[in-house]
Amino acid sequence: MISSSIARKLAMALSGVFLVLFLGQHFTINMTSVISEKTFNSISHFMGTNPLVQFVLQPILIFGVLFHFIMGFVLEIKNRKSRPIKYTTFNGAANASWVSRNMILSGIVILSFLGLHFYDFWLPEINHKYIEFLPENPDRYHEELVHKFHDPRKVILYSVSFFFLALHLYHGFASSFQTVGVNNKFSKSIKLFTIAFSIVVPLGFVFIAVFHHLNG
Repeated sequence: MISSSIARKLAMALSGVFLVLFLGQHFTINMTSVISEKTFNSISHFMGTNPLVQFVLQPILIFGVLFHFIMGFVLEIKNRKSRPIKYTTFNGAANASWVSRNMILSGIVILSFLGLHFYDFWLPEINHKYIEFLPENPDRYHEELVHKFHDPRKVILYSVSFFFLALHLYHGFASSFQTVGVNNKFSKSIKLFTIAFSIVVPLGFVFIAVFHHLNG
């Protein structure tokens, strides 16, 4: 039982690190849309037409997302079952932060946001390339991205979602290194990096959305 629990937590941590790597890459590409329309179109065209990305990396990413969130729910259920007796008085804040005690909540918000994100970006791409078989225009990506942020309600919804992403990363990213056993002279630096990442990247995504809303 102990070994299976450790294995689940390790799988959760490794899948989380994998998704963080993708998030950093996704953020870097999207930030080019603010700096250079031509660069963003070039990178997006390459990513959108490269067979390795489309038919190997993209399915792996989708599997990684589903695996991470399903494993999160499994761990939450297991943790609740391991504490069948509810104490009459319990001060959760005395033992753990609000963020760590509500990772499942922030995870649900992020998962809901991913559904919206897939609806906004991924499904139109699938329709464009594999259903309607429209001719490829390598200069269409920037215009399509900007168009998504015309609606201020969507910008607000994205911003709220990235706030919860920041909370989720703040606890989860650092915890993943502890789970895989990283405990050495670099631990403090890693902790600082994870905190910086959990703040800068979500705020960066909010900046991108607001920038294109105001300048689109």
